[in-house]
Amino acid sequence: MALTIISLMKQVPLPSEMRMGDDGLMDRTKAKSIINIDCSYALEAGLQMKNENPEAKLIVCSMGPPSFEESLKKALSMGYDEAYLLSDRRLGGSDTFATGLAISTMLRHLGFGKGLNEDFIIVAGRQTSDGDTAHVPSQVAENLHIPQATFIETADLIDGHIEAKRIIEGGYQIMKLPLPCTLSFTPTGIPPRRPTLSGAVRARHSEITMFNIDDINLSDENIGLSGSPTIVAKVTNIKSERAPVKMAEGHNEIELIDSLIDNIKSGKNSLEVKETKAKKVKKRPEGFEEVDFRNGAKGILTWAEVVKGEISRPSLELLTPARHLAQQLGNDTKVMTLLIGKDIGQLAKELIAHGSDEVIVVDDERLEEYRILPFASIFEQVIKDKNPEIALFSATTAGRELAPRIAVKVKGGVTADCTALEIGEHINRKTKKIFAPILESKRPTYGESKLATILGFVCPQISTARAGTFEVPTPDNNREGIITPFSPQLGKDVFVSEIIQTVIGEGGLQNLFNADIIVAGGRGAVVDNLQLVQDLAEALKEQGINAEWACSRPVVDEGITEYARQIGQTGKTVRPKVYIAVGVSGAVQHIAGMKESDTIVAINHNIKDPIFANADFGLVGEYEDILPVLIDKVKNGFKFGLEVK
Repeated sequence: MALTIISLMKQVPLPSEMRMGDDGLMDRTKAKSIINIDCSYALEAGLQMKNENPEAKLIVCSMGPPSFEESLKKALSMGYDEAYLLSDRRLGGSDTFATGLAISTMLRHLGFGKGLNEDFIIVAGRQTSDGDTAHVPSQVAENLHIPQATFIETADLIDGHIEAKRIIEGGYQIMKLPLPCTLSFTPTGIPPRRPTLSGAVRARHSEITMFNIDDINLSDENIGLSGSPTIVAKVTNIKSERAPVKMAEGHNEIELIDSLIDNIKSGKNSLEVKETKAKKVKKRPEGFEEVDFRNGAKGILTWAEVVKGEISRPSLELLTPARHLAQQLGNDTKVMTLLIGKDIGQLAKELIAHGSDEVIVVDDERLEEYRILPFASIFEQVIKDKNPEIALFSATTAGRELAPRIAVKVKGGVTADCTALEIGEHINRKTKKIFAPILESKRPTYGESKLATILGFVCPQISTARAGTFEVPTPDNNREGIITPFSPQLGKDVFVSEIIQTVIGEGGLQNLFNADIIVAGGRGAVVDNLQLVQDLAEALKEQGINAEWACSRPVVDEGITEYARQIGQTGKTVRPKVYIAVGVSGAVQHIAGMKESDTIVAINHNIKDPIFANADFGLVGEYEDILPVLIDKVKNGFKFGLEVK
């Protein structure tokens, strides 16, 4: 059978044109749309595979309104052979679970995923710019019961299998996957090509095959707003709470640096406190039925991700919201943590010291490194055994692909990249019911301009928490807990993917989380490939400061440095004592990853860039002229107000 390469593509609205409707939710009907950026890299990845396998067929699939035909035509003009669109008003309001189900059902209708020896590869973007969940590729893979790899930079078809480079925290992996499989690509791969003139002419005369849900035999029971296991309950605007920037003044670099130092020594500007009206406490409507939808589910389950023999910091952070939720739920709600790996029993006590009541240990020499298929199977078995009401994962590269795959297994939803988790209630005035207690998962969305509150109605209610958002709990080595060995049933089919090589460098994720000062370089600081940025960080280290250097997304996209150092919505979230942004324009996606820093210093040549609206101290100038003077000041004892312990 000839190889088929299937590209999943989404058309997304421009975030700048999104408006909030009267119902408090986002209205995208009047916003212009484009092909999702990550999806364009997947389109190119498919074309690259076609170059190596000329007999392969290229098809592109999408789900959305008829207007998506425009983007599908563009894919055809780039070189794709066929295009399919699933379009039905009954799909409106579908969450990622329902979207993954609908797309996989369409693919089955087209003849893929029948369980035979099939030669097909599904390529997709890592995530979409309007949702930023990164769920759908995992959910499609689980629905089709095929292996997957996410956060892929490059992939090659070699001797009937895929060899892919997968980005992970602090480095990368080389993976080997059998066919069929699903791959999701990051924007650090090969840039998408432009359509050719002949391709555009051919696309103009090509037909887009359109289906509705009846055509593909998809019931409306689990799709649309009413069939989705999660709903968007509320969307609010995110407003900056930082006082106006204090700008340095001077006629040359020395005067500017002296002014910056004086400003830092004198302290930040004060935030004007406006009187706010007391919020009205909403009264519960009388006569409504209170519904406990948990059906006996109880307790909170977290995942302890093990990296190089240690529990990752984001996994320890999870225990802070887990304990908070357990306290809100009361009634002796237990926090359980699943620990998977090889020779990892000694780590259980560390988890108990940080807040776990019970650590479920799966110790197996085959599980020394994280692999999605066996880990997802273990979680499914543990969830069936323990029946938790909530399951929490860190939004690392592993957590962001594992959580949605597990959600499909338990037929539930998942909320991505949360920055707040609370127990609340949902009042449905139409049915006159109050659902309580329910997990309120809050996550930034639409380019970090909005905060959405998501509710799930299937247990376990699953959420991933943005790494760096929560503090690590203070450990108590006298704390007592239960350690429970667990022996899952694992067949050969969950070990079909292999990890050929794992490379994790120094100064990656962990150092960025622990650093007191982070020096970050943006697009405006790449003339010397961030050498001066690194030199400033090194000078601070020489003064005894725990310093590290990082970058914004454009620097990674240009291949100047590794993804492990990227700060922002699609990178790391950090909260150092001092964050020095050099040549960073201040896009909302970057601000999302560093806005919790105690002090933010911005050095940029353009005073109009938004970074200054999010900084405490600012300096306008060319970084090549400014940083050497600043480095000299640091070498002579300036430490940005920090004391060396």
